Amino acid sequence: MSDNNYSRRKFLTQAILASAAVATPGFLFANELKFSGFGSAEKVNLACVGIGNRGGEIIRELYKTGLANIVALCDVDMEAPHTLEILKEFPNVPRFKDFRQMFDKMGNQIEAVSIGTPDFSHFPITMMAIGLGKHVYVEKPMARSFNEVELMIKAARKHPKVVTQMGNQGHSEANYFQFKSWVDAGIIKDVTAITAHMNSPRRWHSWNPKITSFPPAQPIPSTLDWEMWQMQTQGHQYNKDFVNGQWRCWYDFGMGALGDWGAHILDTAHQFLDLGLPYEVDPIKLEGHNDFFYPMSTTLSFKFPKRDSMPPVEIKWYDGVDNLPPIPAGYGVQGLDPNIPPPSNGAIAPAKLNPGKIIYSKDLTFKGGSHGSTLSIIPEEKAKEMASRLPVVPESTSNHFANFLKACKGQEKTRSPFEIAGPLSQVFCLGVLAQWTGEKIVFDRSKKIITSSKNANELLVGPPPRKGWEQYYKV
Repeated sequence: MSDNNYSRRKFLTQAILASAAVATPGFLFANELKFSGFGSAEKVNLACVGIGNRGGEIIRELYKTGLANIVALCDVDMEAPHTLEILKEFPNVPRFKDFRQMFDKMGNQIEAVSIGTPDFSHFPITMMAIGLGKHVYVEKPMARSFNEVELMIKAARKHPKVVTQMGNQGHSEANYFQFKSWVDAGIIKDVTAITAHMNSPRRWHSWNPKITSFPPAQPIPSTLDWEMWQMQTQGHQYNKDFVNGQWRCWYDFGMGALGDWGAHILDTAHQFLDLGLPYEVDPIKLEGHNDFFYPMSTTLSFKFPKRDSMPPVEIKWYDGVDNLPPIPAGYGVQGLDPNIPPPSNGAIAPAKLNPGKIIYSKDLTFKGGSHGSTLSIIPEEKAKEMASRLPVVPESTSNHFANFLKACKGQEKTRSPFEIAGPLSQVFCLGVLAQWTGEKIVFDRSKKIITSSKNANELLVGPPPRKGWEQYYKV
């Protein structure tokens, strides 16, 4: 352990002891627990930060593999309605509201951590976990700002024994293996353009697009630690439209439709076409643009340069209910796909076009969905002609959750480590800056700076963290 890590933990220990009177019962109980089998070959001792909504789904999926012991649960809104289900499923597991207290009290009993919290709060939890040598499974996108993702990549490089996985779960399903095998076989080659689309209704579509301020303060629920919920971000007053999924709507907290679905639609193309970072992001359409939350409809153009023998690529991103992309001849009908979960808006009318992509190469056109969905060649006549020449796609040896836990045990390598998932997340960070500022972003890929706008370049880093959170911005 480095001197910095030791000093940080010593400081935290002293702070926790000084405030023990306000600790949760689970926190006090955790100090007395003794776990057997730490580091055993059978299961990974897993702490879970964010246990409601999507966080709860992640916990269940990791536990269902049979490869994890759930040893700690952490959530800033412990015992709220959306966290009660997980608490009932794991009633004897120690509970915390502050991830820093969890690591300080139980660090020697934790091997890995799952992070299913809002986009903006992925960063400090991940950075502390990596600094302590804990393996990390973090939901997509990795973080809210370009610089935070960059620091997460650097932290993972500094601690090469730490296993990292971003939670774009389709990256361990048929989509991943088919795309890789088709690139290897030369079926997918000379790609010049990709259309990516997500046209389902979003939470903010029912709000007034002419909003001119943040929502007014409301009473803080008794179960919620609001100061802890905000973590490193600049202070906001509590409002129900900031929490429980609503955070995705706001530039200050979330990444909108692009950050939510981009990692499920563009992940394989980004990796296997070696796209890296764009040199230009142009906001072609921003309907309902404002300074606070995401547009009603967005069209973005991402331009990527030539890579070795591969030609330049333009990706066009379309979101918004009526902002449908152009469809090529012979596209056919995209029916409902069981591999594509519905957006978390509750019951909604079906989208006119399901989330997915159209990939244009020199000789072939492909259409595909999201998550684990596979590609097909269009038009259908061309697909039938090529059927006998298509390679056999290998079966997945593990789903995304088992892949992470097996990697923790040294049996596999993760398919979406920070080295791969980081640049993909940074593509979305640049797209969000184009949405937020309304400006074309010209990006220097080698220096990793925006050359077209001083304001946009400053937003790569964003505002300074709140006092007490600065330490996580050092690698």
